[in-house]
Amino acid sequence: HGWLGIVPFKMRGVRPRGAPAVPWLSAFPELNVRTYVRLYDRGVEKRGVYFFSLDAANPVAVQIARRTFWLPYFDARMRAHYDGRAVHYASHRTHRHAPPADLVAGYLPTGAVYRAAPGDLDHWLTERYALYTVDRRGRPYIGEIHHAPWPLQPATAEFLINTMAGAAAIRLPDTPPLLHFARKLEVVVWPIRPVEP
Repeated sequence: HGWLGIVPFKMRGVRPRGAPAVPWLSAFPELNVRTYVRLYDRGVEKRGVYFFSLDAANPVAVQIARRTFWLPYFDARMRAHYDGRAVHYASHRTHRHAPPADLVAGYLPTGAVYRAAPGDLDHWLTERYALYTVDRRGRPYIGEIHHAPWPLQPATAEFLINTMAGAAAIRLPDTPPLLHFARKLEVVVWPIRPVEP
């Protein structure tokens, strides 16, 4: 079996290294559906994430990511609102010829910030320092990632609509989800390159 992550968030300050952020391009809601993988690259096993989908409310960013990173980005109409207590998140995929996918949920943290300890499931799920994708021929590519340890909080959520996994032809088990909240995380991503076993 494996784990599937459904991760809604807001991007801010997205920009190429050395370039300024552009307000209309550098901040937008995003929602990704991921799983957790390990591949050997340059003789070292690297834990990373593989994305089934990345929905974003920025058509320009979607096209750039699809063409330069070979990531499965999709156009979506999205809203993310924080009311001082909870985040209210809604996403409706609008990408032409893509499977329909929707998420409507509210979520909030329920405890103090903590750092996951090595060996814990929370650490295994969150401390990933690579993203993987494949090109049109199915060849694997890696994008190295750097970030500080996640400032996690326990969370609760109410899902009104969630068809994200089904859109990727994945059937979720009828078990309670494992929920985490993080207020902010700064991430640096290197350009993708072919995996070198």
